Amino acid sequence: MTHGAQFGPGRRSLLAAAVLGAGGTALGLSGTASAAERGRGATSYKRLPVPTVVAHRGASGYRPEHTLGAYQLALDMGAHVIEQDVVPTKDGHLVCRHENDITGTTDVAAHPEFASRKTTKKIDGVELTGWFTEDFTLAELRTLRTKERIPALRQHNTVYDGRWPIPTLDEVLRWADKEGRRRGRPVWLHIETKHPTYFRGLGLGTEEPLAELLRKYGRHKRNSPTFLQSFEPSSMQRLARLVEAPRVVLLDGPKTRPWDFVQTGDPRTVADLIKPEGLKWIAGFAQGIGPSLNEIIPRDAAGKLGRPTTLVRDAHAKGLVLHPYTMRNENNFLPADFRRGTDPAAHGDAFGALKAYFATGIDGIFSDHPDTALLAAADFTS
Repeated sequence: MTHGAQFGPGRRSLLAAAVLGAGGTALGLSGTASAAERGRGATSYKRLPVPTVVAHRGASGYRPEHTLGAYQLALDMGAHVIEQDVVPTKDGHLVCRHENDITGTTDVAAHPEFASRKTTKKIDGVELTGWFTEDFTLAELRTLRTKERIPALRQHNTVYDGRWPIPTLDEVLRWADKEGRRRGRPVWLHIETKHPTYFRGLGLGTEEPLAELLRKYGRHKRNSPTFLQSFEPSSMQRLARLVEAPRVVLLDGPKTRPWDFVQTGDPRTVADLIKPEGLKWIAGFAQGIGPSLNEIIPRDAAGKLGRPTTLVRDAHAKGLVLHPYTMRNENNFLPADFRRGTDPAAHGDAFGALKAYFATGIDGIFSDHPDTALLAAADFTS
């Protein structure tokens, strides 16, 4: 029996979770710890349910991403872990945005006082025109309001445009601490450093202020309810010297190179990193990997799922957990064999796609629709 294909006796079972609809509340026992588990090591990532459901940028299928509204809904749905991406402000504060380019996720374009801040920059080799967090103080950013990033596909989310400000990571950690006390169990977070080499070049290194905030909230220890992640391995190596929280190396397409590799002349590609020797290297400073779902099951020329790769088996052989990204319910994002109808914004057979991915033995999955992923995970382990 291969580790990647079947659940052996050592696999951790999924805690039951019953989830209502898009605005529902978890009614099951997801995340509930026994008396023994509440002791030393109770929050170890090895005790998380498998498959672990990570709310991608919060419940971003139902609320504008990286808002307290999206995080709260994900928690209420029963998501096991909630993701934050962090970027710095001009004055060194960490805020939660998927990108430092805030053109599409805020109303900054409607603020005439910031019209002159629009500029063109090259971020990790890609030229972008817009407004960027590093050109704003925190006080200035807090005058903006968030909005839905992909309104053409998620028109229903636009009703929440303008409702929430950009959250700071400090604010999110404070929220998670409060919710953890109220619920009697820790709120797990998955925090990504975005473009760390780029920001370090501006004198805005993200790892040190992140580590300081983790220590402030007691999330810096080995068994803290926090994953740290980055597409740049050196960011995880740097954080490994600052805190003990578990780390995950994110992996883009096989032909790409992490930007820190590009900057330092490291010739390795992601294809090299997902080979056994590359995975062994990652295991020297991280506890997991976050590959694209296409690295778990490639799509063929027609966009349909093909045969699974050996990545799950190979990563498990090196002691690494796998949290691949990203499951979304809309046809636009699903493999072709799970789309239903021709409307790209309509929901397809997300349960069928999730079943196929879970069958590979992955340890978790990032999902914009955590309620769907939770129900699929419960089906898979029942």
